[in-house]
Amino acid sequence: MSPQTARAPAPQSPILLRERVGSVAVLTLNRPAARNSLSEGLIAELHAALKDIHDDKNVRALVIAANGPAFSAGHDMKELTARRSDADRGRAYFAEIMNACSAMMQAIVQLPKPVVAAVQGVATAAGCQLVASCDLAVASENASFATPGVDIGLFCSTPMVALSRNVPRKQAMEMLLTGEPVDATTARGLGLVNRVVAPGTERDAAIALAQKVALKSAYTVKLGKEAFYRQVEMSLADAYRYAAEVMTENMMARDAEEGIGAFIEKREPKWQDK
Repeated sequence: MSPQTARAPAPQSPILLRERVGSVAVLTLNRPAARNSLSEGLIAELHAALKDIHDDKNVRALVIAANGPAFSAGHDMKELTARRSDADRGRAYFAEIMNACSAMMQAIVQLPKPVVAAVQGVATAAGCQLVASCDLAVASENASFATPGVDIGLFCSTPMVALSRNVPRKQAMEMLLTGEPVDATTARGLGLVNRVVAPGTERDAAIALAQKVALKSAYTVKLGKEAFYRQVEMSLADAYRYAAEVMTENMMARDAEEGIGAFIEKREPKWQDK
C-alpha cells in the first residue's frame, strides 16, 4: 500500500470551541467556511454546551463568539435543501430543525447566568436571532444585522420572535419585510446591541463585560434574569405584583443581607451566592 493510500484523513476541526477565561465561559462558532451557519450539528453542540454551563458553578457568565468573517449566516440552507428529496419533501426534518433551534435559543434565555454575544461580522436570519437571544451584545463597527429570509421566499418567522423582543415594532417589521441590513451603530440605536467597539476588539470587550457581571452575586443575577424575562410578558399590574414577590424573596437572601450591610458599612461584599 502506498503512503498516499495509507495516510489517514486529516481530522476535522470542532464546529464549536469551548474555553474558559477565569469565571467566564467562551463558546466560539467554528464553521467559518460555511459562514458559521447553524447546522443540525452546531445547534446540538450549542444546546449541549448550554446544559453543561447551566450546572457548572465555576462559570458565572458566558460569551458566544465566532471565527471567520461572519458571526452567523443563519440556518444551513444546503443542509435543509438536501431533505427536499424525502418522501414528505422535508417537512418532518424542517420541523425538527426549527424546534431544535428554538429550544437552543430558549436555553440561552433560561440560562441562570448572563450571556454576551461578541459579533465581529454579519449576523443574519437565525444568526441575528442568536444575537437577540443573548442578554447583552457587543458588536464590531464592521458588524451588520439582517433578517433577509423574505428575499428567498422564507420569512424569518423564528428569528422574528427574538428580534421583536429587542427592537421596536416598526423597526423590526422593516427589517423583516425588506431584508435590508442595519449597521452596528444603527443596531445599537435600536437596542439590538449594547456596545459598538473597534474591529478586532469585540471579543475582549464582550469578555470584559461578562466579567463585570460575573463579579455580582450569582444568586442575585439568576433571580433577576429570570424575573426580567417573565415580567416583560405580563400586564403592568401582574408585572408589579410578580416583581414585588421577587423583591421580597431577594431581600431574604443571604447575599442581599450581606450586600446591604456592606453598602452601609462602606466595604466590599463577600458573596455566598445564596
